[in-house]
Amino acid sequence: MSTPLLSQGTPPVVRKKISDPLPVRMLLIALTLLFFIGFVFLPLGLVFAQAFQKGWEFYLEAVREPYTIEAVKLTLTTVTIVVPLNAFFGVSAAWAITKFSFPGKAALKTLLDLPFAVSPVIAGLIFVLLLGSRTPFGTWLGEQGIKIIFSTPGIVIATLFVTFPFVARELIPLMEAQGRDEEEAALTLGARGWQIFVKITLPNIRWGLLYGMILCGARAIGEFGAVSVVSGHIRGQTNTIPLHVEILYSEYNFAASFAVASLLVFLALTTVVVKSIIEKKFQKNSLQH
Repeated sequence: MSTPLLSQGTPPVVRKKISDPLPVRMLLIALTLLFFIGFVFLPLGLVFAQAFQKGWEFYLEAVREPYTIEAVKLTLTTVTIVVPLNAFFGVSAAWAITKFSFPGKAALKTLLDLPFAVSPVIAGLIFVLLLGSRTPFGTWLGEQGIKIIFSTPGIVIATLFVTFPFVARELIPLMEAQGRDEEEAALTLGARGWQIFVKITLPNIRWGLLYGMILCGARAIGEFGAVSVVSGHIRGQTNTIPLHVEILYSEYNFAASFAVASLLVFLALTTVVVKSIIEKKFQKNSLQH
């Protein structure tokens, strides 16, 4: 019996796995580890070493000090306000940009990067020029009993400006990759806009939305430049955690400043852990789709 023609064909080509030479890989890994040790782990270790330099009692006293507690409260209040507002704006902007065509769409996408291009200090000065007590609008607000600059609303507004791109920038590529097929199919079946958003759009973007909110919250916690300009540095009233750390350090109260700074480090590490969990969920969801 003759052998089938298919079995006599050209043998399959075995592709050799291409990889960098071992010395190159070892060098790159070593450089990466040295970078992390020198610029991440060592500074973080020094922060905690300085924070506990005078012992646990001094550390607890520094973090329980009334001005520190007020700074933590103001920081968390700002984050609690800013993150939901930016989530709403980010979803709205991403939905408009990815689901509709309109004049100025490209310009809107470009404007989303404006806070990344403008220095936070300049952003703070802009709001002082717009809402300060010596401006026409600021004078009118003062007559109505509304104080923006050197108060909590000014801090919230400045933080909103520097953090608003994070959610939108996470959602736009995701929603562009998903396309509009599911929404259009639901629309042909008679679903309304809100139903489409709740049952189709939101489930598809939930991990990307959470990821963007985590990044937004982390940026809001550590914001210094814009908040420093609009806050007035009033202890117990308009000082966030970064501003309180700066004041303690400028007063040569180094141990207390590092103790309060360790709170920022703890919040940052918590953010990194949550971010990694959300990122894994996000990648798993992307693979499923």
